[in-house]
Amino acid sequence: MLGVMPLGEAINLARSKAVDLVEIAPNATPPVCRLIAFGKYRYELAKQEKEARKHQHANKVKEVQLSPNIDPHDFGVKLQHAVDFLCEDMKVKITLRFRGREMAHKELGFQQVEKFAQNLIPYGHPDAPPKLIGKGINVMLSPLPRAKRAKNPHQAERDLELAAERAAAAASGELPENDSPTENGPLPEENSAEAGPPEQEGDSNGSGNGEATG
Repeated sequence: MLGVMPLGEAINLARSKAVDLVEIAPNATPPVCRLIAFGKYRYELAKQEKEARKHQHANKVKEVQLSPNIDPHDFGVKLQHAVDFLCEDMKVKITLRFRGREMAHKELGFQQVEKFAQNLIPYGHPDAPPKLIGKGINVMLSPLPRAKRAKNPHQAERDLELAAERAAAAASGELPENDSPTENGPLPEENSAEAGPPEQEGDSNGSGNGEATG
């Protein structure tokens, strides 16, 4: 907490610490700013938002639709989607619809549904056995607890994508390559300052008058 100070002084302080002066409460009196590495701060916010979305997923249900004569490639694609949903703590509803004369061979539909559910055993468990309802078969799968759940086989690809994004951010100067924030690491030091006439507005990531408070 640095208290209230003129904008020019706050900008010079940010320069001396090799960080950015970021306006976080423009409508406060005086406006509130932070001295922070902005790229690193944005990275931390993105991580926090991702974690928040994971908790929201717990109440979501994703539906995967099958058919008695589904193509093996389509079966694999839908299976991959179901694995991703379960690994993100979502429930998966498997639905198989019969059309026309397919109802005469309901056993084929049950075989497809059971085969699909069997492939998902490392990631989720059926809430109840598959049931025939109307002209379709339904079964709901819930994700296993994280400690008992197999690792998502597609996670390596996502990790590579995340690494590529971080490398691009480092190349653009938003995230220092050798200063990657840890998931549970503390945010950079915060400080505070006040609004005077905008002397060197171009060097500030905030707009108008700036101050930094912790």
